[in-house]
Amino acid sequence: MAFSSAGFSQVAPLSAAQALRLLVLRNYIVYRQAWKLFITGFLEPVFYLFSIGIGVGQLIKTFEFNGHVIPYAEFVAPGMLAASAMNGALIDSTYNVFFKLKYDKLYDQMLATPLTTSDIARGEIAWGQLRGGTYSAAFLVVMAALGLVHSWWAVLALPAALLIGFAFSAVCMALTTYMKSWQDFDKITLVQLPLFLFSATFFPVTAFDGWLRWVVECTPLYRGVILCRELTTGALSWASLVSVVYLTVMGLIGLVIVRRRLATLLLT
Repeated sequence: MAFSSAGFSQVAPLSAAQALRLLVLRNYIVYRQAWKLFITGFLEPVFYLFSIGIGVGQLIKTFEFNGHVIPYAEFVAPGMLAASAMNGALIDSTYNVFFKLKYDKLYDQMLATPLTTSDIARGEIAWGQLRGGTYSAAFLVVMAALGLVHSWWAVLALPAALLIGFAFSAVCMALTTYMKSWQDFDKITLVQLPLFLFSATFFPVTAFDGWLRWVVECTPLYRGVILCRELTTGALSWASLVSVVYLTVMGLIGLVIVRRRLATLLLT
């Protein structure tokens, strides 16, 4: 505690690291009582893996990927890994953020403390990133247990999933600040489903021709899928570096927008 010359107490400002720790800890304490939500988020990609990756894999034996011939399940699993990171981050950075912002007024209360809008933006994005990373870490364990990982590069798949979570968490939170009602979330589903279906998770991008393939390759989930797939199979190419740069820039842009939008909504 510091004191001004007039004798009034002033609360010392928090560092960015301290604020981030407090916000993540706050979310952890709240969600500790709702751990079942994390189980449901983890099971969805696992069911996809068993039903499509392994089930359809009985009909489609192998795929060629970057010159490597791999079983169909090994082709699908990294895509589901990336999708689990996206879904975890998206859920927390849209529905939950909207409720805190519009109904619970939690962020208004936070600003009565030494926290700033930048602290709130970083803290919420980090939590969404960690939630997506948690799903991905558990899913990666399942992949290893099923024998779907054959490269030491796979140890970088978890950091890759965290990067995917960061990118989607930041952008989704930025979009949420523009929403006016719960009906606006239909737009999230309208974008989320095509991203998932056309992310080259279940079939190679070469299935598309011309401009459609170019559009797919420019989508963020495809960049996450190709990054995770190259790491888990060990078939690395320059596409991995492109994906890392793409997702990093995407996340940073989202973070900047969130900080500005929160300042506009809460401080003016």
